[in-house]
Amino acid sequence: MTPIGLLVGNYPFVTARFSAEAAVFEAPREQAPLRLETVDSEDGLVALADSWDELVRAMPRPSPFLLHCWLVEWWRHYGEGNRLAVEVAFRRDQLVGALPLITFSRHGLRVGTFIGARQSALADALIAEGEGQEVVEALVDRVRASEHDYVDLFGLSDRGRLAVLGGPRRLELFQRNEAPVLDLSDGWEAVYRAKTNARKRSHHKRRRRQLAELGKVDLIYARTLDELEPALEHAFRLHELRWQGRQDGSGFVTATGKRFTRAVVRRLTEIDTNRIVLLKVGGRPVAFTWNLLLEGNVYLHRLAFDPAFSRFSPGIVTALYSLELAAGEGATRAEFLGGAERYKLEIADGLEPLHLGLGLAGSARGRTAVAARARWLRLRRRSKNSVLARKVYYGSASARHRLTRERDVLRPSGVRRLRD
Repeated sequence: MTPIGLLVGNYPFVTARFSAEAAVFEAPREQAPLRLETVDSEDGLVALADSWDELVRAMPRPSPFLLHCWLVEWWRHYGEGNRLAVEVAFRRDQLVGALPLITFSRHGLRVGTFIGARQSALADALIAEGEGQEVVEALVDRVRASEHDYVDLFGLSDRGRLAVLGGPRRLELFQRNEAPVLDLSDGWEAVYRAKTNARKRSHHKRRRRQLAELGKVDLIYARTLDELEPALEHAFRLHELRWQGRQDGSGFVTATGKRFTRAVVRRLTEIDTNRIVLLKVGGRPVAFTWNLLLEGNVYLHRLAFDPAFSRFSPGIVTALYSLELAAGEGATRAEFLGGAERYKLEIADGLEPLHLGLGLAGSARGRTAVAARARWLRLRRRSKNSVLARKVYYGSASARHRLTRERDVLRPSGVRRLRD
């Protein structure tokens, strides 16, 4: 790992060629017809590696959680009891579209969802550059004709390829995460000054100075595997400290979650997508962020800090350093993902929410389940505008947590298994 020294301060026209006798034109090539398949085995999914990530990188809002290595490692660690149902489209032998789904059982119903379960932010149908919405429609029609009862798709943008479908392909959307975003194209220094006033910058400077008074401050920017592996173990420990005694549904530090994360970090490092920023004070790790870089975007995927240092805001300090370092590598956009926490809103440009999509019912039972779930989600959405409902909901949180099983967003059921 390489410690980084820290500053305490602020931060010829081309024309057609004609022969003497006749113009020469190149006739447009006829587009090959679509060939559609369903991939239902790990070997089949692995075999798509060569061209899969090109489709991810072509997304208007790319999702690192759809990268091929992420999907394969998720399946290997969480696929037990589920069925792969990846719909793919080819023109000749070229992969031009994909819809990476699995099916799992919920209350006796067969439910389709993205590979990755609730860890599928920004997921959508994948299509190659130059392809149109007809590929998306063909993939969705394959899903509609498959053996399932309905789909439950998390992470959709309301401007995505699946979200804009209509008719029998329509999904009803429910906002689940606010997902703040930030434009970094002007460079970190300009963005930071534009998004903060003198008082806020002074506050950040004071926090850095207070941390320095406790001991030597080191910032570790882990990028290679030799740097990332020990930094990740510190990240696990900091996450455990941060959530000790509280309900943690991330799945990040369960036994399976750790195995999955170690494996996916190794694979993502092969394509230079991983960054862990680790803040140390007096040699002691006090905060980290795990960020993913893809196509000029930085995604703040995980953040935690040691509660013993909470009064000095080490999490916010580390997040700001993460943005600065990512911008220095050429990132032009930050995706904060998740909710609208105050530290995100203070610097973000706005919100580009992520949604849950329900629909594509394949049976009468599926239609009934979608209608019931949609009614509940609409009621929940309306209740957020009620002061009384919010008081009842948050006031009963501790009781609800005692009565419900622990959550795990990495599992399709959303419930942590006992062996974890």
